[in-house]
Amino acid sequence: MPTFLDADDIWCQVFAERLGDGSRPALFLDRDGVIVEEVLYLHRVKEVALLPGAAEAIAAANQRGWLVVVVTNQAGIAHGYYGWKEFEAVQEAILFELGRLGARIDAVLACPHHPAHPARKPQPGMLLRAAEALSIDLPRSWIVGDKASDLLAGRAAGLKGGILVMTGHGPAHQEAATALRAPEFDVRVASAIGEAVKLLISSEAP
Repeated sequence: MPTFLDADDIWCQVFAERLGDGSRPALFLDRDGVIVEEVLYLHRVKEVALLPGAAEAIAAANQRGWLVVVVTNQAGIAHGYYGWKEFEAVQEAILFELGRLGARIDAVLACPHHPAHPARKPQPGMLLRAAEALSIDLPRSWIVGDKASDLLAGRAAGLKGGILVMTGHGPAHQEAATALRAPEFDVRVASAIGEAVKLLISSEAP
């Protein structure tokens, strides 16, 4: 069993050298379709391809002092299409490529359960685990995803807002995502992760 699995079989891997003190916001990122190109049940290293601008956007978030946390559903494990060994190899390839380009991820959480589990987005379990592990200021944090379920998880976790990107599955989820906008939860739409981070920086958020 991989070292990073908790009692609920949720992957929780923390890289942050400096944990939050309760005052640092986080930028939560879905993985497939946001950081890397959408591939159905991605589990082969050779199919890993960073989306244009992803590394630069994450590096910009790093420079702002935001914690950057990847939260990804991995139903392919529950379906038996691949296992944690393949997930880890793919994740290492992504982290290596991001690091080569000057970007740092502070934590990675992955939920293999399907269909319903408190940690599987749209439930907030992974975000809440990350907040506890890193001492994140959730009300000042944002999530970027390509599905309405990503933003739902952010709203349920009490984040400030979410940004739907038009990469991956984004176009099919735009109506459902924008319908989540509320006084207590801001919703925005961006072409890709690069524009999403620029929007946040320009508005002094998270």
